[in-house]
Amino acid sequence: MSTTARAQKAPDTRGPVRKLLTSFGFQILAALVLGIAAGLIGRQLGATAENPTGLSATLDTIGSSYVTLLRAAVVPLIFTAIVASISNLRRVQNAARLAGQTILWFAITAFIAVIIGIVLGLVIQPGNRAGEGLEPGDPYTVGTWWNFLLGLIPQNFLGLTVSTSPGAVEGTFSSNVGFNILQVIVVAAVVGIAALKAGKKAEPFLVFTESLLKVIQRVLWWIIRIAPIGTFGLIGSAVIKYGWEKLASLGWFAAAVYIGLALVLFVVYPVLVRTHGLSIKQYFSGVWPAVQLAFVSRSSIGTLPLTERVTERNLGVPRSYASFAVPLGATTKMDGCAAIYPAIAAIFVAQFFGIELNFVQYLLIVIVSVVGSAATAGTTGAVVMLTLTLSTLGLPLEGVGLLLAIDPILDMGRTAVNVAGQALIPTIVAKREGILNEELYNAPREGLPFADDSGDDEGAPEADTSSDKEPVGAR
Repeated sequence: MSTTARAQKAPDTRGPVRKLLTSFGFQILAALVLGIAAGLIGRQLGATAENPTGLSATLDTIGSSYVTLLRAAVVPLIFTAIVASISNLRRVQNAARLAGQTILWFAITAFIAVIIGIVLGLVIQPGNRAGEGLEPGDPYTVGTWWNFLLGLIPQNFLGLTVSTSPGAVEGTFSSNVGFNILQVIVVAAVVGIAALKAGKKAEPFLVFTESLLKVIQRVLWWIIRIAPIGTFGLIGSAVIKYGWEKLASLGWFAAAVYIGLALVLFVVYPVLVRTHGLSIKQYFSGVWPAVQLAFVSRSSIGTLPLTERVTERNLGVPRSYASFAVPLGATTKMDGCAAIYPAIAAIFVAQFFGIELNFVQYLLIVIVSVVGSAATAGTTGAVVMLTLTLSTLGLPLEGVGLLLAIDPILDMGRTAVNVAGQALIPTIVAKREGILNEELYNAPREGLPFADDSGDDEGAPEADTSSDKEPVGAR
């Protein structure tokens, strides 16, 4: 059976300078540098979060508009991706085994990550080294196990929520419409399972859902293409709003979190890649476009289309399996937000308030991180996970407010690690099950992983997941 790594393309006649300028990675890095420079200029001109200027307002508008674009597609993307991913299991033999292996490795890497977080919290002791002037704030969202379980019950088909608050003018009120992402996931999962059970009668619905997913993903490709513009605004606005001095009082805490994230991303993941007989260099070169976008967008869901694309086209995971595992990981696989961060943050809060944690409480941190990561599916992500951890341990929730000031800075690294893990686990499982297209995994990286000159289906890796486990190349 012949295997081809990629569809044949016309020779690339671009010069080295043009190749560099059109490189997605270079554009993101350039936007980061320019954004930092613009932010520093803004601060020199007197711009702060409390006193915005024209420059800071422009940067904020650019960044927030990009995030708004990403969020606008979240609900239809999650619904169609999960329904399609569950329906794709009908095309895969040993689907139950693949799903079980995926969830098992999610738990294994979460366990490793939370242990690293606990060790760093005990060694660095960020709570005992906190600077002066920290004021506990209001943890605007509180996660508890009871609220988490209640949140699984859909209030309506779309998981639609409406919140009303007093307006700026006395006697007026303003309402905001939002979505409970966790409920959207539950609804989508139930619909997907029901469609599988319905059999042939549900085929038109599944075909429509998959087509709709393709349309939504195409829109997201367009949004992803302008990521450098969004990066420029997001980074510049962050520098102006938070500045480097914000890190002074929480410097040790931020250092502990980023050391933990670096250990997982650059030590744990490479070790797992290598122990499975795969190239570390190829893994990073394959997943890096998604990691970059995750870092600047701070959204695993917003990065989902690119994560799935690099997992299929760069890492060689069969589409039939990747379309199940990656969306599942985007909502439950959170080594950064649900393992490293809550572990270090819980220890920080305990140390700051002078509370001695015992062995049982450390064990609870591990359990909550491994089994409670689905709570991060909400829009507040790590904040919900942290309050869930603190409430389980009986620690003061006011501690969350201590960390909110630098949360956006930490969230960049957390999301990057989340996405790297979301692509890693399907790759490992596919390798273990003998369905990984290793020729595609080891192929040179060419162009943008989401560039479709000939349509979505051409050049995309696919594999035969039958019992002979012989991988098939791109069709």
